[in-house]
Amino acid sequence: MSQTPNLSVTVTHRFAASAERVFDAWLDPALIGRWMFGPALRDEQIVRLRSDARVGGSFSFLVRRDGQELDHVGTYLVLQRPRRLEFTWGIGEESGERSQVRVEIAPLAGGCALTLTHELHPDWADFAERTRQGWSLMLGALGKTLDSDA
Repeated sequence: MSQTPNLSVTVTHRFAASAERVFDAWLDPALIGRWMFGPALRDEQIVRLRSDARVGGSFSFLVRRDGQELDHVGTYLVLQRPRRLEFTWGIGEESGERSQVRVEIAPLAGGCALTLTHELHPDWADFAERTRQGWSLMLGALGKTLDSDA
């Protein structure tokens, strides 16, 4: 088995919301459906959002896009409220090797800064920019969601 290093995609975003509110938005299915998935973000329908938010717990975010169901699945590896969370990320229960996502949140005056690092297998290098754009879009939607709830 080769030890090919992973490819890191990093995205940063500043929020006017507290680190606690930003952290919690990653774990609450009702909020996830407003910023990570659904018609507010892209042309898709939410079928089911499930999250067992504990270390070792799993999530399943099932959406219907272009007539196809896509189940975004993973396992929570680290949950350190409000500073850090890490989880695996894949499409479908049998997605094979999953990537890993690390979210670090730093409090700032008047809000917080979030740094997201998505570790991709080198075979997915062609998707690095699309991955970066996708997370940037979602983090922007998270900011709007939290602003509208303020």
